Amino acid sequence: MEKAGKLTALKNFIEECWDELTKVTWPDFEQLKSATLVVILFVIIISGVIWLMDVLSRTVIGFIMGLFGAS
Repeated sequence: MEKAGKLTALKNFIEECWDELTKVTWPDFEQLKSATLVVILFVIIISGVIWLMDVLSRTVIGFIMGLFGAS
């Protein structure tokens, strides 16, 4: 492809991107706050679940190793 063709393709791509961006419905501040709160709560809950699984697996492995005399 020659330079003029590449520049035309780039121009078309940028115009199409701009057209698509004008179709986007951006969230208002209340929706943004709500979504942020949901994400933060989800991260906290998942972190707690992972921590609980870690403690549980550490306890089970420690118990099993204790049965065989390992410390």
